[in-house]
Amino acid sequence: MELDRPDVIAEVTAAFEAYEQALRANDVERILSFFENRAVRFGIADHQNDIEEQERWRRAQAPLPPGRQLKETQIRTYGLDTAVITTLFGYPGSDVLGRQTQTWARLPEGWRIITAHVSEPAPDER
Repeated sequence: MELDRPDVIAEVTAAFEAYEQALRANDVERILSFFENRAVRFGIADHQNDIEEQERWRRAQAPLPPGRQLKETQIRTYGLDTAVITTLFGYPGSDVLGRQTQTWARLPEGWRIITAHVSEPAPDER
């Protein structure tokens, strides 16, 4: 198995950047289009077990605060069809950095998130 092939990293990077753009714009339809239908997502105070649960949750959420910034984003690929992305995220005016991990898979319809986890450090870790 080839690890971290530059061409695969470039493909996943483009998909991830498009996802982030949709997230910042609160474009729910576009956000959901990046998830595989059975994707499990664990959030800071929520979790969804498939695309229907995620759609209900996303439509009930307020948009992200403006100015979301990523830090220390790492993209690791495993062969041609699997990638893991980890990143820290934050917002202006806050020193708290959240954590985000996504596993992406190349499916017939393109790169899709198959599992995602978002968290914040515990108050004593901040």
